Amino acid sequence: MKEKILNILTTSGKDNIISGVYISSLLGISRVAVWKHLKKLKQEGYDIKSSSRGYQLRNSNDLLFPFCFKNQGSTIHYFPRIPSTMDIAKKMARNNKTPHLTVVIAEEQTKGRGRLKRIWNSSKGGLWFSIILRPNLPPPFSFKVNFAASISLVRTLNKLFKINATVKWPNDILLNEKKLAGLLSEMETKGDMISFVNIGIGLNVNNFPEKHEPNAVSIRTFIGKKVLRKKILSCFLNDFEKQLKGIYHKNIIKIWKKYTSTIGRKVKIETYGEISEGVATDVDDTGSLILKQKNGITKKIIYGDCFYKKI
Repeated sequence: MKEKILNILTTSGKDNIISGVYISSLLGISRVAVWKHLKKLKQEGYDIKSSSRGYQLRNSNDLLFPFCFKNQGSTIHYFPRIPSTMDIAKKMARNNKTPHLTVVIAEEQTKGRGRLKRIWNSSKGGLWFSIILRPNLPPPFSFKVNFAASISLVRTLNKLFKINATVKWPNDILLNEKKLAGLLSEMETKGDMISFVNIGIGLNVNNFPEKHEPNAVSIRTFIGKKVLRKKILSCFLNDFEKQLKGIYHKNIIKIWKKYTSTIGRKVKIETYGEISEGVATDVDDTGSLILKQKNGITKKIIYGDCFYKKI
């Protein structure tokens, strides 16, 4: 019922101010019931203004309500403000009834995080979401899910905004050498197979990340205007669903290589205090980075933080 009320507030009425009588008659419930539902929505963080004329949902032009994505193949859960979409997704994923391609979205995260539990500033205006996936894969190949998400995100952004975003191994999206988005994956197994993989995505859209991280950029900052997050998410989910079909084949790595800016670059890799430097020459069938060091010896890097060195 709350979703139906939100839908009415979003799509109806002059100035989007809707009377309680109108909502009551449209849904066939009492005005008291309408008031109770609206009270709960306010408590959940929705910015609903009450007046003698009725109710108004403010700042609703680009809110990411589930009914905005009813034609997608995903199940959407929306929260105005939560600590972390990954935390919610993990709890949901441990319930085996939660379906594949369930998406958890937040307008704002108070404890958003990246790899190694680093703080990820998640203020309003960005796109912060996690996807619950149940691929039929053994754990060593979970990286393919992350690769598929990276491919879809770059393809979506480049297509919508005519930009040249690239993937930096293992999990960043760059625009003009600055961080536009980050991906985080968390997995649990059952026996020798994956139970679920959760992919968390933090994309700077209409926010201003430069205030907290000078080496970051948002779409709004780069192109000079606000954009619709709904369109980004919808296009991404459509593309990602297609890319997921390729994770069972070797070509997902081949496709990923088309969008990466890492191969051929001089890089520094930090792995729990160990530093490796050289030229990134390839990514192998396990998703590991192949590094040619100054001494000519080739090294396989399974994971780590990758930093581009100045050319």
